[in-house]
Amino acid sequence: MTLNPPVPTSTTTTTADSPASAPATPGTAPPSLALGMIGNCTISALVDARAAIVWSCLPRFDGDPVFNALLHPGDDAGRFAIELEDFATSEQWYESNTAVLRTRLTDTSGSCLEVTDFCPRFHSRARFFRPVSIVRRLRVVQGTPRIRVLLNVRYDWGETVPHITRGSHHIRYVGGALTLRLSTDAPVPYVLSGEPFILAREHNFILGADETLTEGIADTARYWEQETVSYWKHWTMRLHVPLQWQEAVIRAAITLKMSLFEDTGAIVAAMTTSIPESADSGRNWDYRYCWLRDAFFVVRALNSLSEVGTMEDYLRWLGNIVVKAGEGHIQPLYGIGLEHELPESFVPGMAGYRGMGPVRVGNQAAEHFQHDVYGNIVLGAAQAFHDKRLLHPAGAAEFARLERIGELAVQVYGTPDAGMWELRTRARIHTSSALMSWAACDRLAKIAHALQLPERADYWGQHAKRMGEEILERSWNAERGVFAESFGGRELDASVLLLAEVGLIDARDERFVRTLDVMEQVLCDGPFMRRYEAADDFGKPETSFNICTFWRIDALARVGRKEQAREIFEAMLAVRNPLGLLSEDTHPDTGEMWGNFPQTYSMVGVINAAMRLSAPWDSVI
Repeated sequence: MTLNPPVPTSTTTTTADSPASAPATPGTAPPSLALGMIGNCTISALVDARAAIVWSCLPRFDGDPVFNALLHPGDDAGRFAIELEDFATSEQWYESNTAVLRTRLTDTSGSCLEVTDFCPRFHSRARFFRPVSIVRRLRVVQGTPRIRVLLNVRYDWGETVPHITRGSHHIRYVGGALTLRLSTDAPVPYVLSGEPFILAREHNFILGADETLTEGIADTARYWEQETVSYWKHWTMRLHVPLQWQEAVIRAAITLKMSLFEDTGAIVAAMTTSIPESADSGRNWDYRYCWLRDAFFVVRALNSLSEVGTMEDYLRWLGNIVVKAGEGHIQPLYGIGLEHELPESFVPGMAGYRGMGPVRVGNQAAEHFQHDVYGNIVLGAAQAFHDKRLLHPAGAAEFARLERIGELAVQVYGTPDAGMWELRTRARIHTSSALMSWAACDRLAKIAHALQLPERADYWGQHAKRMGEEILERSWNAERGVFAESFGGRELDASVLLLAEVGLIDARDERFVRTLDVMEQVLCDGPFMRRYEAADDFGKPETSFNICTFWRIDALARVGRKEQAREIFEAMLAVRNPLGLLSEDTHPDTGEMWGNFPQTYSMVGVINAAMRLSAPWDSVI
């Protein structure tokens, strides 16, 4: 067993003369998901391989994309590019164990500059300082690079060009609902005109709220970088990482942390909307919201690394959802500010990723009945009743609220719903939804036991026993010898692998092993796994769904096939982008990433697989 298996480098290199890297627009790389993410738990931005910011929603994750070039390539797109004249190559990497991104651009004569991108985040005045600000720092590495700064802000989903005012060291981009201020020590006339100029010294750009800086621009940018680097390095230092695949796990953990909207505690599924699940598929969705299902998996993955702060933040948000719902239906997703209406609309003026529209805003799934939601709530909160490290451990009052969720899980158990894959035209009694009702009751029984409430433990334990027996009986398809996706069904669905992960069945049970074997024959393309075999609203899926591949890895490890699991895990690490990030889907033939990005579900899979498959620390120390 190799203790340090190879992983893809954290540096990516692109060249000007490669057909694959010929840019559609000056100063930017061609549209792809070879992007880095910066963020501070308030905002985020996606930076391409040539240091152009091509996506950023402000003033929060689900806001207006003031930089929209990822979905709207062209001269009128919103972007913040640093265009190097006579560009030759670029290299890109994260500062080790941080969310600070560095990009080196080199021209044909060897002149080189480095762009440092980050969103400030550090502890100050007894709170986290995380402003709506993007910082870009430029420094000369070699020679005399000549650059153009192309800063195009767009509002109202690209429809509005802001009114621009200027000062001696700032530019204001005035819109109806938002005004941004760029503070810079670069020549303001060159920034406004896009005129090329020689980069002779360090320049700094701070784009954020329309407020005057209290200190000098360069001093502020340097201090914010120093403190942000320090914050992330100290945050990473406290993680309980596995012996193997540490870099992959750390990058996944930082990405998940950046997906937390700290103001409310919501965790978004991804930072983008409308990246199609496969080419020209029409499967373009808006993922900039908080799914209770996805958030539970994020919380559990970070908990496994001993990062419980995110769980405490999320539980604040979850508690508000529970109280707001009262005794009524709980949606599968909400806006990050607790918004319950997320009506779906289209942006006709945007071409979409590589011209593959439509571009959607909002998500109709908020109107769905997805019965697994109640189990995901209980599972997401369960550790808070057992973990003695927490600043705000859960107790009797929280248990009483959680019992209301349990009653809803009992009420919806065994009734049809849209399922976890959010099918829009078909309802069934999905095995995965019933499983989560069981999980809600099972965990409530365990919580009641921890709180020394034997009557409540017995009450929930009886519900769990009844459900568990029925799930294993009614989801079993004797004809095919598999657990099916629905009660009385016959089709395969990767979500039934959660039967073992959530704990309803022993993974070595011959029925589970048989199901896994048949899935590998029917749902898998080499190492990659699709969600289900049946056609859905758009036909049969073309790409694999990354979290399903990770569920397969977990199942293989549980049944004792660890070497096979490790091989598949290595294959998944190899299809990450050059900065170690994953989207939602992978094309099994090309290895290309599709779907919204970066996908928290997928980054969760990296952590879970590494934790399960790594050699133990005591094998080397």
